[in-house]
Amino acid sequence: MTQLLYLTDSYLREFDARVVASDQARNAVVLDKTAFYPGGGGQPNDVGQLKIGDRTLTVSRVKRQDGEISHFVEGDLPPVGAAATAEIDWDRRYQLMRIHTALHILCGVIWRDYGASVTGGNMEVGHARMDFEFERMRKELVREIGQKINAEVEAARPVKVAVLPRDEAFQIPDLIRTKINLLPKGILEVRTVEIVGLDLQADGGTHVADTSEVGQINIVDYKSKGKINKRLVIELGA
Repeated sequence: MTQLLYLTDSYLREFDARVVASDQARNAVVLDKTAFYPGGGGQPNDVGQLKIGDRTLTVSRVKRQDGEISHFVEGDLPPVGAAATAEIDWDRRYQLMRIHTALHILCGVIWRDYGASVTGGNMEVGHARMDFEFERMRKELVREIGQKINAEVEAARPVKVAVLPRDEAFQIPDLIRTKINLLPKGILEVRTVEIVGLDLQADGGTHVADTSEVGQINIVDYKSKGKINKRLVIELGA
């Protein structure tokens, strides 16, 4: 099994690893450890490069498949056993960390103040959307939510990660904020992300260390996606 470095250190940009398997058909390699996020939970996968000897291979996609983390590369595959120095596209990763934490701020505020569950979401670099089981959504309410989420940014709340046994994790009230629990039954440990004093939920993605790193959050659009399903679209300031 690949050691998943991103689970405990979202700020790791470069790491040494070894190729433990290759897939000629997909032009992908498996590493003994990785800081590349493979995508999931609405967060896109990381990209970057592998330096192997005097060669530099672009990592164009990373995906969890068949129980492993596949790193899709451009160019000839390195041999199994080859030592590699991997580098993540940090600018892209950091923007995704900021927007992911912004969504948790949004989710935390709406759950705390309005009791609305999440019904869906997705993020890209610099912008994202989240859907809520919200019966009403007016311009005045959107403005109010915008003020509240930016107050949480200014509060510079610490963001903490923990890995708990499944039984212990599910004793935490409201740990799952989505309308449907998407965690497979076979998972024995649950990773949690806590915005101290605001939000605590199960999550596998990468985040900033405190809410001030997110910066200004702008709600740029809102719309109805059904009778009680409402969508908010956010963008981050520079």
